[in-house]
Amino acid sequence: MNAALEYLIYCIEEYKRVHGTSGRDTYNLFERTGANQYIINHYDALHTAGIEYALSDIAGLVSHH
Repeated sequence: MNAALEYLIYCIEEYKRVHGTSGRDTYNLFERTGANQYIINHYDALHTAGIEYALSDIAGLVSHH
């Protein structure tokens, strides 16, 4: 598994923990809003900024859909 995919899984796990959603619901939300691809495409920047920054970025992305 590549690093970007591992980070996507980590983001899904952390998002569901923080927001109290299931893994399936979180994955579906990320897929529907493009967050999955966003995380993979911006892996280099997101993983160096910390999970709090990434979750904030993702929350902003999913709230606009």
